[in-house]
Amino acid sequence: MGKVVTLGEIMLRLSTETGIRLSGAHHFQAHYGGGEANVGISLANFAHEVYFASKVPDNALGHAVKRHLNSYGVSTKHLLFGGDRLGTYYMEAGVGERAASIIYDRAYSSFAEMTTLEWDMETLLEEVDILHLSGITPALSKSWKALVMRCIQIAKNHEVKISFDINYRGKLWSQKEAGETIRQILPYVDFCSAGKMDALYLLGMKEYKGNEDELIDYYQQMQKAYPNIQLFYSTKRTVHSASAHTLVGTLWMNEQYYESCVHVMDPIVDRVGGGDAFSAGILHGILEEKEAQTIVEFATAASALKHTVHGDCSPFSIEEIESFMAAGSGKIDR
Repeated sequence: MGKVVTLGEIMLRLSTETGIRLSGAHHFQAHYGGGEANVGISLANFAHEVYFASKVPDNALGHAVKRHLNSYGVSTKHLLFGGDRLGTYYMEAGVGERAASIIYDRAYSSFAEMTTLEWDMETLLEEVDILHLSGITPALSKSWKALVMRCIQIAKNHEVKISFDINYRGKLWSQKEAGETIRQILPYVDFCSAGKMDALYLLGMKEYKGNEDELIDYYQQMQKAYPNIQLFYSTKRTVHSASAHTLVGTLWMNEQYYESCVHVMDPIVDRVGGGDAFSAGILHGILEEKEAQTIVEFATAASALKHTVHGDCSPFSIEEIESFMAAGSGKIDR
């Protein structure tokens, strides 16, 4: 098993029940989550040694975050306490043709307000196999743009592999600003979550006009632009309604394209965190040196299962995911 550090912001999520709009809500479901934390929780469920690096306020909410992470086996040795507030976001549950909607309330959070790398980086990166980051973090502030680059450079000096999920959020920054920043980061990355939209609108790749699977062309273009990246991965999602999707996982590895079987997710309980579960499945396969097809099938199954539970993170173990893959959708495990 591997040793992984995930670094990013974790937030309090307040969600409405299906059929209730935010403007009419009188109570909310509370969960804790964030892209990097969600990946860390899944990897801990897969028995890897996982540390989450972040900063939360030294109050009841911050300590609830610590308990949340510890309950899944994630080490909070590098979780800092200080600052004034925990970032929050509100989610209006989607239904039918009405999509889910999110309002962020994360300005001036303890993590967003950091201006230096407050960890002992030598200790943080000691014997670490993978450092996982996402494009959400440099979107938070000018300071974090510089800090992410500094963190990556220190990690590379320690021969740590860099996992990076582009994870573009249009409510946090513009495509132009995101593209400029991400293009500075990718030359240092080893494993990258990036799909068609990232290639076109953030990385400036040429639009594909052929008849074959267009994603292969975009992977080839990204590989040529960033030969340091060992593999790219993403999902192809068909949205039929807010609660009915089909999902296919894709992987570009060793200059070959791999695709999972199709998962029909109907009804979806909670879509948030599905991409993080997929990323964790890919990283698990890398750490375990699995074959490419096995990696993408496992990762996609992990993502599909995440859609069946409330909250940001996935609670499923390797055994549960493999049992799901063997039994098929919806069958009773007796």
